[in-house]
Amino acid sequence: MKQIESIKRVFVLCLGLMGLAMQTLIYGWFWFKVYYPIANAPRYADGYFIGPGLHLYFRGHLLVIILYFVLMLFFSNTYGGLKIGYLKAMDIFLSQIFALLMVNGISYFQIALMSNRLIPIYPILEILAVQLIISFLWAVFTNWLYRAIFPARQMLLVSGEYPVDDILRKFNSRQDKYNIVKCMNISEGLMNIERECLERYDAVVIWDIPTKDRNKLLKFLYSNSIRVYMMPKITDVLVKGSTQMHLFDTPVLLLREYYLKVEERAIKRMIDIICSLILIILTSPIMVITAIIIKISDGGPVLYKQVRCTLNQKEFKIMKFRSMRVDAEKDGVARLATKNDSRITPFGKFIRACRIDELPQLFNILKGEMSFIGPRPERPEIIEQYMETMPEFAFRMKVKAGLAGYAQVYGKYNTTPYDKLKLDLAYIENYSVWLDFKLMLLTLKILFTPDATEGVEETQTTALKNSGEK
Repeated sequence: MKQIESIKRVFVLCLGLMGLAMQTLIYGWFWFKVYYPIANAPRYADGYFIGPGLHLYFRGHLLVIILYFVLMLFFSNTYGGLKIGYLKAMDIFLSQIFALLMVNGISYFQIALMSNRLIPIYPILEILAVQLIISFLWAVFTNWLYRAIFPARQMLLVSGEYPVDDILRKFNSRQDKYNIVKCMNISEGLMNIERECLERYDAVVIWDIPTKDRNKLLKFLYSNSIRVYMMPKITDVLVKGSTQMHLFDTPVLLLREYYLKVEERAIKRMIDIICSLILIILTSPIMVITAIIIKISDGGPVLYKQVRCTLNQKEFKIMKFRSMRVDAEKDGVARLATKNDSRITPFGKFIRACRIDELPQLFNILKGEMSFIGPRPERPEIIEQYMETMPEFAFRMKVKAGLAGYAQVYGKYNTTPYDKLKLDLAYIENYSVWLDFKLMLLTLKILFTPDATEGVEETQTTALKNSGEK
């Protein structure tokens, strides 16, 4: 088993590096054939010679090519473009699109700075076009090759008292990688489950079983080198963010009250102010056009202001472009948007899909009511509803609410409240400036992910039966 996993890892690594090498070779060819001759040409102004062009020796050219490769490696890894076999082919292609846009944009300005002048943008667009074609073919081919060589894992699901429909649906959506062959309940007895685990399975999925049984089963699986996929409880997420200490001759985990250090708060606020100002300026034409269309469409208010909660459950009014009818909540009952919600206007569907309706929140960020990255702010009524069955929901308000966050990047709009809470706590307990930066980059990707804007199921807005610590 260990040997197969090592082969898989080496195989994926080689395929990823080969893909990056191809993209770098394409850039290298354009650099030598197009951009270097432009940068190397003497500079003239009004017919007068003003300076020599850029002259590089072999090591200089090598440095330019290596820098491009390193940037591709960084952004491809950040966006998930190297997760061959783990992500679907189209997800890998989408990740590589963002990586290429970032790297080619940086490279264009790099060449312009090296040339000390503006350079034609058409060659970099040609590079991008060729690379996108190669990326698409490469993503499809490598994923097909991976599936052909490494079939889906045969898995056993071990569950507790709660229904398994939700977790089965998630794993069944990736039957090319995971195949749950059999389900067993912990009530069937730990010895019977352990005996079954040794039969024909590549991995075991542990879904909400009592902690005492889970600990015994985990030790058994670990001792027999069996891979485990475990859905963590809230306490697991909290412990994961703890600090390991060496006070005595035994390991000690320190789990402290969460807080941002003074320098972290200062850096985070500075980033919020600078980025919100830049984006307000850049998106102002879009916001003006959106406001005009909303006003013309039904004559109602352009902005929709709603009370939400941020740090320490402090209330503020969030601003969004109105995407629903004026009388969407005429009964006064707070409810989340659902799939195919009739309250959403035709233009509202468009601005929600493109996330344009969120743009006015840049002013909330500038005012300090929100941050760019943090748990999404909820309405007081919704919070009260969640906390009836899930008191731990209050934990996510230990930080300032955000425009985007961990749950938005790694979850979906219709992810259950309990799973969103665990994702938000993962962010809170592992906070760093670098994590904020990474989530900002990944947020650009989810803007083009359809299921990130999908409404919740009707049952999620009424029951919440499976929420809470399990």
